Formats: sequence, structure tokens, C-alpha cells
Amino acid sequence: MAEHGTQTSSAMDYDEAHRTYAGFIKGTVALTIFCLYVLVALCAFAFIDKGNVLTGFAGLIIGAIALIVDLRASNNWYISVGGLVIFGLLTAVMIS
Repeated sequence: MAEHGTQTSSAMDYDEAHRTYAGFIKGTVALTIFCLYVLVALCAFAFIDKGNVLTGFAGLIIGAIALIVDLRASNNWYISVGGLVIFGLLTAVMIS
């Protein structure tokens, strides 16, 4: 028969748990920023009179590239958030 001893949970790998949590937070921030890019692109598709498709898809593609660069580089989101602000302002100017 197999032995059924009592084991405590002291064998938990805290470093691995910390890396998993950090990866989850990094993915959540990246997904949130990309959702904001999609939101601005939808506004561009709906409200810009001329060049709406080009502006919307260009913003999405440039935003995805900026997000990938930020994911690979570090935990700073300067490039993708800066691109989001520029894309939002460009969309707002083209709407008005």
C-alpha cells in the first residue's frame, strides 16, 4: 500500500508564483491598452467622414506594433500609451 503522510504547503515555490503574478499583471495591462486602441479606432470608423477606414486600421496596426515593442522591451508602457494619446488626439481633430 502507498504511504499517505501529511505534507505541509511549505514546499510552495514563491519565485514561480511571483513570476506568474507579474506575467498576469503585464498581460492585463497590455490587453487594457489594446482595448483602448480598439475603442479609439471604433470612434474613427464611426465619426470620421473621409479616410475613416485608413485612419482606424492604421491606428490599430501601429498600436499593436507599439504594444509588442513595449511588451518585449520592459514594463514601461511609454511607447504604446504615447501612441494611444496621439491616435486619440488625431481622431478627435479629424472628427471636429
